[in-house]
Amino acid sequence: MRLSKPKVSIIGSGNVGSAFAFALMIRGIAREIVIVDKDKKKAAGECMDLKHGLSFTYPVTISSQGYEGCADSDIVVITAGARQKPGQTRIDLVQTNVDIFKDIISNIIKYTKDAIILVVTNPVDILTYLTLKISGLPANRVIGSGTALDTSRFRYLISEHCKVDPRNVHAYVIGEHGDTELPVWSNASIGGMKIEKYCPMCKNFGNCGHEKELEKLFDKVKNAAYEIIEAKDATSYAIALALVRITEVILRDENSVLPVSILMKDYYGINDVCLSLPAIVNRGGVERILRLELSAKEQAQFKHSAQTLKGIIKGIKF
Repeated sequence: MRLSKPKVSIIGSGNVGSAFAFALMIRGIAREIVIVDKDKKKAAGECMDLKHGLSFTYPVTISSQGYEGCADSDIVVITAGARQKPGQTRIDLVQTNVDIFKDIISNIIKYTKDAIILVVTNPVDILTYLTLKISGLPANRVIGSGTALDTSRFRYLISEHCKVDPRNVHAYVIGEHGDTELPVWSNASIGGMKIEKYCPMCKNFGNCGHEKELEKLFDKVKNAAYEIIEAKDATSYAIALALVRITEVILRDENSVLPVSILMKDYYGINDVCLSLPAIVNRGGVERILRLELSAKEQAQFKHSAQTLKGIIKGIKF
């Protein structure tokens, strides 16, 4: 019998995978980290670099292995795949990463059918759907990182605009992790106050062009990845922290609410597509999706996001 020690396997040792392993090691929530990559030399080098810092962190075993290393994992996190290039959308990566994922998922399932699979590779919603179909796992145990990062960006930019701590901002980005994602302004709040009630308290209210400023703010959220990729070729730090938070919520059985990508079942009439919504996450994966009261405009945007992804899925060769 395996002793109780949280084990996380990471597929892919690129920018995101290695940053996640580093953040996970520092946070001290896993006692075993396995890195799997087709470039075995790269994976071994990342592990060696991480292990040389173990005297500064919590105890953890770190190793590079083949897919057999996924056995007994609590969570398998997939970061491998073709990387988004400057000027390229997440959707442009579809068929390339679908072909890569067919091999990855079949290899994971050879060694574990008990782990929760967390998909990070873009386009994350489509690849989460593909993972669900190929793996045969229950929908609650196949999760996409979805709009967890977009939501963090959203909260940060609202906090910067309103001059408050981002931890006191409660607002979500939902739908596709991509160009059709949408902000849920109707439910956004600061310190328990709806944002439209809070904004008049701001000393700049009336001078900042309130509604236009908020529209600009969300455009920054939606285009943030493109800007970062243009500047430094890849995003890594913030997504790594988002993954650590999702992992922590699962391993600690927190019942926390996170905006993750999950299979839709009659959500405003939407079915059979993976999209992000606030969901209660715990040791079993996603326990349930929260039913947000969306405005008529938000409902239309959410349905458009679903229809866009469904249209792309129809053209994929599974």
